[in-house]
Parts: sequence; C-alpha cells; structure tokens
Amino acid sequence: MDISVRSRLSGLMFFQYFIWGAWYVTMGTYLFTALKADAIQIGSSYANLSIAAIISPFIVGLIADRFFSAQKVLGVLHLLGALTLYYVSTVSDFTSFWWLILVYTLLYMPTISLSNSISFSQMKDAGKEFPAVRVFGTLGWIVAGIMISYLDLESSVLTFRIAAACSLLLGIFSFFLPDTPAKNEKASIAGILGLDALVLFKNQSFNVFFITSILICIPLAFYYGFTNPFLNDIGLENAAGKMTLGQVSEVVFMLVLPLLYVRFGVKKVLLIGMAAWVARYLFFAFGDAGPGVWMLYGGIVLHGICYDFFFVTGQIYIDKKADAKVRSAAQGLITLATYGVGMLIGSFASGYLTEQYGSNINGVMKYDWQTIWMYPAGIAVAVIIIFSLLFKEKENKVRNSGL
Repeated sequence: MDISVRSRLSGLMFFQYFIWGAWYVTMGTYLFTALKADAIQIGSSYANLSIAAIISPFIVGLIADRFFSAQKVLGVLHLLGALTLYYVSTVSDFTSFWWLILVYTLLYMPTISLSNSISFSQMKDAGKEFPAVRVFGTLGWIVAGIMISYLDLESSVLTFRIAAACSLLLGIFSFFLPDTPAKNEKASIAGILGLDALVLFKNQSFNVFFITSILICIPLAFYYGFTNPFLNDIGLENAAGKMTLGQVSEVVFMLVLPLLYVRFGVKKVLLIGMAAWVARYLFFAFGDAGPGVWMLYGGIVLHGICYDFFFVTGQIYIDKKADAKVRSAAQGLITLATYGVGMLIGSFASGYLTEQYGSNINGVMKYDWQTIWMYPAGIAVAVIIIFSLLFKEKENKVRNSGL
C-alpha cells in the first residue's frame, strides 16, 4: 500500500471517529442541561444507536454493496449526516431531538462498515496493515474529546455543529478515496443477520458466550450514557477530556492482549475483562472529585481492559471457533447481538434506573450516583458467575477451531 493511499485511509479513520466522539460522549450532559431531559429520555436517545446498529447491515448489505461504489455511498451518507447534525443543533424540544438523532444514527452506522470495507480493499495483508490505519480512528476520538472538554463545550450545542462541520468535510473527502466498486453480489437476509452461523449454537460454550455477550452490554450502556453527566455532576473538571484516557488505555491493552490470550486462554481473559467491569463501576460508586479522584481515573482507565479483554477477545474466539464459510456471518451475528440487542436493552434500563434515583431539589435534579453505579456492577457480577460456571471450552479445542 503506497503512502498516498495509506494517508487517505488514515485520514478517513481519524475523521470517521472524530465525528462520533464529538457529540456522543457528551450527549447526556447536553440533554440534562440544555433540553432539561430526564434520565429515561437520555437512555432512549442512546438507544437510537442500537436501533441503527440493527438496521444498518441491511443498508450496506442490500443496497451499498450491491449497486454503488463504497466511497460514493460513504460520501453521500456523511453529507446527509452533516445536514442532520446541524439541524439537531437548532431544535429545542426533546421529541424533535430524539427523531433527528435516530435519523442521524441510521445515516452514520453504515459508514463504519463502509470505511472498513474501503480500507480492507486496498490492503494485501489486512492483519498487518489495518491496525496501523485503524489506530487513527481512536486518535480522532481522543482529539475530539480533548477539544470539546478544554473548550468547555460539554453542555453546548456546538458539539453537534463541530461534528456537522467535520461530517461535511469527510463527505467531500470520501469522493477522493480509492475506488471500491460495488460487489454486484446478491445478498440474503439470512447472510446479513448472520443466520448462516446458527450452526455454532450446537455448542454449549458458544451459547453461554453469546448470552453473556448480550448481558454484559447492559452495564456497558450505563458507561456510555451516564459517565459524562456523572463526572460533571460531581464536579470533575474537563470530564470529556479525561474520559479519553479510556481510549488511550484501549490502545495500550490492545498491544498486551495477544500475549495474555496465548498465556491464559480465552476463558481467563474474558473473565479478567468482566472483572474489570465490576471494578470500574465500584470505583465510580465510591470515588469523588476530591481525595477519591484516583478512583474516577481508575474507572476510566479500566475501559481498555473492559473493552479489549471482552469484545476483542470475543472476536478472536469467534474467528477461531467458526469455520471459514460462516466466520463473517458469526462476527455479524455477535455484533448484532451486542451493539444491537444488548445495548438497546441496556440503554433503556440505564435510563429507567437512573431516573429512579433522581430527586428534584429546589428545581435542580440530583442523583444518587453511588446506588446507580451499583446496578451495573451487580449485573457484571451475575454475568461472571454465569460465565465461569457454564463456559466449559477447552483451550486446545478453541485454538484448533474445532467444534
């Protein structure tokens, strides 16, 4: 891959995730302060991303892959996304906001797989070349968080306008990306939904992994939806910028993961990841912006272990578990289950539970964050117990891809 292509793909990843990071992390804070939304409404707003995650494979599989060049579809979606994001910044009622965010996430979620497809099509050895390109996406998310935080925009409508401006630039830039022609292959509903991978459910351990993957996404939704409002509420300065430490740790632990996977095997690494979820929420429950601030930092930094050790290890497990002919379907199925079903349940559950522990004091909503964070910690403990007792995979069996 020549330097020109590598540079364009790196730029694609940077802006792709800068856009997401610019509005998504602080949306809860914006809704609490600017639109006076309640926690249930915030949870439902984050649920839109899960709805889009369920629907977007149909957009890509049935339309984009079959009829149009990927970079053109990417460009059009980002241009439409720019208009939608700008319109989001002009509304002042929650109902309009909710529908517009749903429209935007439906436009945005297909761009993730499209940007990956464009990148993979230019690579001879994706295993070696893709990480060096994809890391610019994490860098984009970090830069967005730091910018929003240190410009003191966490509760400002400008987060959506910054994302809109970047989406406009990426929309134009997309038409100058390497050509990725339509595949002209007929896609099936079964293939898009990952139903070709249902053969894996003959194995008990895969069933346990699949169910626990959905369940662990319930506490994940608490983190995405309410960490930024929580940190701002208890007085931690530059919360969004400090939350980018989670992405930094994600990169660091990604480098350590292959060594630990070989050393400990899939079950132990997955359990370490789940234990980190418990520790993170306990840190949030008992930390504060004063002497206990180290616990807040600890909870944020644990994001790398929480995400890498469970989700990335899970992707590796599936890759080794599934036969080559159903491998892509299996990855699609687990993505649909986690970011679709699991996060959808978690977004509504986190909103409902947070609202139950809120009180209106002199016109200001105050939340019992310690009790709130104990719920995702407890859910993670339950998932650990279920997984440790029922997951019986033999390590040599996984590594040899046998059922």
